[in-house]
Amino acid sequence: MTTHTVHVAGISLWAPRLPGWAVAAPVLRGEAVAPEAQAARPAPTLLAPTERRRAPDTVAIALEVAARACESAGVEPREVASVFATTHGDLAINDYMSETLARTPAMVSPIRFHNSVLNAAAGYWSIGTGSMQPYTALTAWEDTFGEGLLEAMTQAEAGGRPTLLVAYDIEARGPLSTVVTSHGVLGVGVVLAPTAGPGVLARVHWRTTRGTERTAPLARNLAAVADNAMAGCMPFCEAVAMRQPRMIRVGLSPTLLLEMEFDFPESP
Repeated sequence: MTTHTVHVAGISLWAPRLPGWAVAAPVLRGEAVAPEAQAARPAPTLLAPTERRRAPDTVAIALEVAARACESAGVEPREVASVFATTHGDLAINDYMSETLARTPAMVSPIRFHNSVLNAAAGYWSIGTGSMQPYTALTAWEDTFGEGLLEAMTQAEAGGRPTLLVAYDIEARGPLSTVVTSHGVLGVGVVLAPTAGPGVLARVHWRTTRGTERTAPLARNLAAVADNAMAGCMPFCEAVAMRQPRMIRVGLSPTLLLEMEFDFPESP
């Protein structure tokens, strides 16, 4: 079994009750309680005002955590390759599209149709940052976070440069909510580097392995992310926040896991 090593150079998290890593990290460590009041949706300031007003929740959250992760890592956003991962895409727009096509198909909004594609957030990120770097947009149902993380880790090692992972999901709407479980809004951004640099947050030794036993998020943190479809990111975020040697497993498929062992530098 081959083990690889990657470094967490920067990280961000956003949910209405965990609006940013500075708020989220103490909560994930058990040192604080998530605020009861929900924060307003962040504005995607990378975009021009017109695009900013039209941006759906998926784009706003993805661009927020992407920008904050790059800021945390001290990397120029336009210079990093990126991986955008979402379990369901934009469920609110999917609900709108389905209802409109069923009732008044001639009234479909071109802008909402444009924003319905899976790579919409990745496209807005490229436009907003002026990036010419490659991006990947993927989904893998319940294993989306793990597959996105594996892709970003692999790209960081193979390319020999930092790679940005952006993983996000929003709430299910309308009839879709009867078949898809996702509540609230949740996004995480991680900059992964092949070598340790100043301020590295964690070192991760990873491998793929057969199995089904995944690490569950800590119960105290689940309420803050409201049973969102991207809640599978929480054990990874908890491990980085706690800064204690730890091993976690996240899913890649029904029978395949991404196994990660964390260790940490002397200072954050």
